[in-house]
Amino acid sequence: MRGDLVRKLTARVATTGLAVLAFCVLALTGATGWGLALAVAALAAAGWERRVRPAADSTAESVLLAAGILIGYARRLDAGFDPALAATALVLLGLVLLVGPLRQAGDLEIRAANLPVRSWTPLVAARLGDALLVLLAAVAALAALVAPAAVALALALVVGAGAGAVAADLARRRLRPGAGGGAVAAALRAHRPEFLLHFSAPPGSEYQVTMWLPYLERIGRPFVVMVREPELFAPIAAATTAPVVYCPTTKTMDEALVPSLKVAFYVNHGAKNSHCIRFGQLTHVQLHHGDSDKAPSANPVSAIFDRIFVAGPAAIERYARAGVEIPAEKFVVVGRPQVESIEVRREQVTALAHPTVLYTPTWTGHNADANYCSLPVGEAIVRGLLARGATVILRAHPYTGQNPASARQLARLTELLAADRARTGRQHLWGAAAGRDLSLVECVNRSDALVSDVSGVISDYLYSGKPYAVTDMVGEGDRFAQRFPLAASGYVLRRDAGNLDEVLGDLLDADPRAAARWVTRARYLGDFPQHGYAEAFLAAARRELDAAGVAPLAPAPRTPLTPTP
Repeated sequence: MRGDLVRKLTARVATTGLAVLAFCVLALTGATGWGLALAVAALAAAGWERRVRPAADSTAESVLLAAGILIGYARRLDAGFDPALAATALVLLGLVLLVGPLRQAGDLEIRAANLPVRSWTPLVAARLGDALLVLLAAVAALAALVAPAAVALALALVVGAGAGAVAADLARRRLRPGAGGGAVAAALRAHRPEFLLHFSAPPGSEYQVTMWLPYLERIGRPFVVMVREPELFAPIAAATTAPVVYCPTTKTMDEALVPSLKVAFYVNHGAKNSHCIRFGQLTHVQLHHGDSDKAPSANPVSAIFDRIFVAGPAAIERYARAGVEIPAEKFVVVGRPQVESIEVRREQVTALAHPTVLYTPTWTGHNADANYCSLPVGEAIVRGLLARGATVILRAHPYTGQNPASARQLARLTELLAADRARTGRQHLWGAAAGRDLSLVECVNRSDALVSDVSGVISDYLYSGKPYAVTDMVGEGDRFAQRFPLAASGYVLRRDAGNLDEVLGDLLDADPRAAARWVTRARYLGDFPQHGYAEAFLAAARRELDAAGVAPLAPAPRTPLTPTP
């Protein structure tokens, strides 16, 4: 989070600072060439800011830059009053003032992918800001080349025509909405989806959906994915052939929730889930995006859902242990279908000369009570593994880079692994090679043991039957296994890594808790046959669909959530 803040502040300072500097140079000095160069640099900074802050408002900076560039243009032409340049100024002023409102209006429109419908207006509206930056840079280049102002006017009119077409279509949509919704609603009614996956999360969280898409597709019923943030729309649409709709408002949700829908699935406890849960005619099912002993895995908000699909009985016990009272009939044990491709090793293998160890440090979390990150002692862990001749697969959490300290610690680990690979030839994996080129399942299958923080990775790894170590970064000591029961079947590494040698000896040599892991495996992942393991989830999902009736969709009051103190 702090890393994102630094990037956003840097982008803001660069955009504003360069824009002010460029205007001052162009308006107050005769260094027109330098001023135009500074203006182009400011426009590049504004483009970067739009990447790190999609909602950034740079109207003031755009006004300064447009004014400065036009002053520089007039000075370079040195031809007195130029009607074409004056007209260019008027068009640029109109664009600068209209681009922001048009983009905001476009952001409120429904968008669709993987449906036979084109929603060009919101897409063009979202790109008008980029078009304005390119236009201003082009005008600055024409000024530097002393090109006729008519050329700049022609370019400005082309962009202005596009903005005018967007404005006209948005006005038509507001003033004369189609009966029964627009083209997206019609296409969805023709598709007749039986269930939807509702998703709201910060940018970069699409993995929470993509892990479930193959299994939602295997249910064998038509469905739709509804995302609530624009940054998630494109990556999720590219990951499936199912329709994906972006619904920024509750009004656009009303358009997308067609009468054929029966069930709504969720993969997290995002605040915007309540916008969909208000539709009482749907059966609302929480899937989660991982199973772990972390505090968020026993979120009291789960009680608002009609069904809670859990991997095993341990998840139900977790809620009770946290004091969250949820009726037993809401829970359905379905296993963790994502582990079906993990290879199971039933025989105990110890004292390998050159083991492969998967190390999966988690991130620091949104809150201090969810910080289980072991990167502060990561160097000691990696050095200990290397000293034992291990090949290390380092797979960090996708959010690790949001914390600058964690990013530096992770970079240090990659330096260690790169140096050891160069010296010994051991094929350590890290970065994209471990996090993007390989799936978690592939990393599990390549490894002989796991070192992990408290996270859902341990539950998934448990399916393999292979040994694992858990870091106690909260400093619970003897109480750690009571608070995080998965640790009872693993080997607990203290917060200061003072018992690292002992833990690695148990993990890689003796493995005294091998038998206990199989008992824990059934509690956490369900007692289902290995062959066809995912069928438990698929069958449960189909039962919910078959049990749900089809009724006209309208928001309905739901019982308010009252968490247990």
